[in-house]
Amino acid sequence: MIEHATMQKGLDIYSIRQQFPILNREVKGKPLIYFDNAATSQKPQSVIDALVNYYTNYNANVHRGIHTLAEEATMAMEKSRDAAQEFINGGSRDEIIFTRGTTEGINLVAYTWGRQNIKAGDEIIISSLEHHSNIVPWQILCEEKGAILKVIPVNEKGELIIDEYKKLLTAKTKLVAVNHASNALGTINPAKEIIEAAHKVGAVVLIDGAQSTVHLDIDVQEMDCDFFALSSHKMYGPTGVGVLYGKKELLEAMPPFQGGGEMIREVTFEKTTYNDLPYKYEAGTPNIADIIAFKAAIDFINDLGKENIKKQEDELLQYATKQLKGISGLRIIGEAKEKVSVISFVVEKLHPQDIGILLDNYGIAVRTGHHCTQPLMNCFGIPGTVRASFAVYNTKEEIDEFVVGLQKAIKMLS
Repeated sequence: MIEHATMQKGLDIYSIRQQFPILNREVKGKPLIYFDNAATSQKPQSVIDALVNYYTNYNANVHRGIHTLAEEATMAMEKSRDAAQEFINGGSRDEIIFTRGTTEGINLVAYTWGRQNIKAGDEIIISSLEHHSNIVPWQILCEEKGAILKVIPVNEKGELIIDEYKKLLTAKTKLVAVNHASNALGTINPAKEIIEAAHKVGAVVLIDGAQSTVHLDIDVQEMDCDFFALSSHKMYGPTGVGVLYGKKELLEAMPPFQGGGEMIREVTFEKTTYNDLPYKYEAGTPNIADIIAFKAAIDFINDLGKENIKKQEDELLQYATKQLKGISGLRIIGEAKEKVSVISFVVEKLHPQDIGILLDNYGIAVRTGHHCTQPLMNCFGIPGTVRASFAVYNTKEEIDEFVVGLQKAIKMLS
């Protein structure tokens, strides 16, 4: 496997794999094949080392201390903010808010901008491709305010029907919230076109970048989105860290999300004034170690190059798609023209969970179920899928082993 892996075009996959300690382990006596990257990616040694280094050498709270350790921790954390700003081309470091992840970023917008700006009769548009985290907060807001939630339909390939989206836009549309890439199907949505159309009717746009940021070049200024949310753990970084980008004028006008330390300027029993951006939205002690290690993940991606990563992942996606289409009774769900490296499928008369359990016996990790996209699964009339999602460290040989294991599982279950 390894000898052939080094020959794959563009990147030295063997060298890359050596940076991920977990890829050396076995599961149930078999070498681990990790195809659950859309749920969370594995972490390179550089990220692990950054975590250990913080706790070993300069563990301290940030922004509040004048001693050496506090200053070192603050500096390291703020370097991560600068790295994140550059990674998505934010206009200012003040526009980079650290969160616990994409879910918290979306909720922050719903509970602050949403409560301030959405009124009875207003309309919010989401899509059929959304993760529950980009559905439920808007449902809660609509129920609270008496607003209306509209949904962009998908076609049989799992692509948004953009002409129908444009028909949904009205003068009452105040917010459009859609993902950049589908976690369940891999579909890449035309974000810029969606944003331009929304802005023509005066709507604000939030882009859920949880699945796109690791795969695609992100330029929030060129995209012209108003908000963009992402998660570190899907980008080879630690869990519990995310970024919400927001245009400065919007963030300055919004009320705070949480009250507490750091988000204040001055507190009296009569009145509290709030801190400047970005700290206005970062109440309490942040997830310091993981935020610091997030920069190591960004550096890892930058060192490999997004273009090289995408080329590798596209090659894996095309290869796996061809191999899976040769299996009798297997149907791929979501065959959009533009996809990130995700394949969802069902096998006739078999439950996805049963397939996933048997694959695990061969050391192959896939995700099964509705992938937090129950409305999307309902659109296709299925309870869920088996989802294989690839990262830069995966190989064609692993796909071959996956196909063999899948065929064995199908035979056992049939």
